[in-house]
Amino acid sequence: MKTKLIHLSLLASLTIGSLFAQEKTTVTAKNSDISDNLDLRAVATVFGDAKDLEDFERRLNDPKTQISNLDLNNDNYVDYLRVIETVEGNVHLVVVQAVLEKDVFQDVATIEVERDRNNRVQVQVVGDVYMYGANYIYEPVYVHTPVIYTTFWVSNYRPYYSSWYWGYYPSYYYYWNPFPIFRYRNHIHVHINFGHSYHYVTHRRCAAVYNNYYGRRGNGYERRYPNRSFAHRNAGYSNRYELDSRTNISSPRNRSEITSNSPRGNRETRAIEGSSPRTRPETSSPRNNGTRENSGTRVTTENRGNSPRVTTENRGRNEGPRSNGGREFSENINKSPRERGTVSSSGNRGNSEYRGGSSRGNSQPRNSTPRGNSNSRGSEGRGNGRG
Repeated sequence: MKTKLIHLSLLASLTIGSLFAQEKTTVTAKNSDISDNLDLRAVATVFGDAKDLEDFERRLNDPKTQISNLDLNNDNYVDYLRVIETVEGNVHLVVVQAVLEKDVFQDVATIEVERDRNNRVQVQVVGDVYMYGANYIYEPVYVHTPVIYTTFWVSNYRPYYSSWYWGYYPSYYYYWNPFPIFRYRNHIHVHINFGHSYHYVTHRRCAAVYNNYYGRRGNGYERRYPNRSFAHRNAGYSNRYELDSRTNISSPRNRSEITSNSPRGNRETRAIEGSSPRTRPETSSPRNNGTRENSGTRVTTENRGNSPRVTTENRGRNEGPRSNGGREFSENINKSPRERGTVSSSGNRGNSEYRGGSSRGNSQPRNSTPRGNSNSRGSEGRGNGRG
């Protein structure tokens, strides 16, 4: 019998353990994609703001703006992005490469600038197929013609080739740690100029020029990790755009959406503040006694000395409007019509509160006292209170 119980307990423990093990294995966090770490719309914005390709490279690697969040070599530092250029006819192929190690580079994106026969300039920002999938292309339409256009088609033009490499960087550059993906999305959204337009297209205008360059592209990371291409990372999706469309990845709220929410808080604050304006005239009424009393302090001292119940009643009356919206104050006035008639000649409701509250014990002497002697009466009450 004991052996059967032991076997049953072991079987139960194994069953429970397997259930917990199944629960643990099913809860898996989905890793972020490499392409999350560099928004090509931000690259297009920086390109339109740059005065030349050297300035474009500086803006890409500015530690203050932190346009890139790529850390392909996993050293917990954002990779430096260098810029090189290839020119064929009227096409300028600007290549953005991540510097991973000594003489190891990985193409991230290309900016293809073409001028047609009518001197119109077309720009396409294309994500590398290994990083973003096939035909991930944005065409920026700038509000104003970028200054960088004027530097391309000049006589004796020399293609730009970055002079910086692994361990040798410009003086303005320093290492920084990459953001978590959700923070990078919020951060980079600020650096995208939404005054421009960014049209997604699937057709490459300068395909022939890029095909001529393809054999010379930097693919150090791709050769090291061939199974980490976009096609292997996201099976069933052709490129980054299709992945975002199907998974409904929402970009951070723009500034207009954020600012549109702020007036709501102001309106609520105004409503709260405006809900208790009645406390001001009630609390200020004992002080504004007109010509009848020049000093509200004397009356307060008199009330405290002779009838502490008056002080308690005044505090309750001042606190009442906050909770009951002034209802208690109106009830006290209705309960004492005689006092209202007596004080109506002076036109001061604050005096009726004090006289009505103190008339329980000393109503006869106070009503018999002339109004003109209110100051002397206050001094007598003070003396009685101290004695």
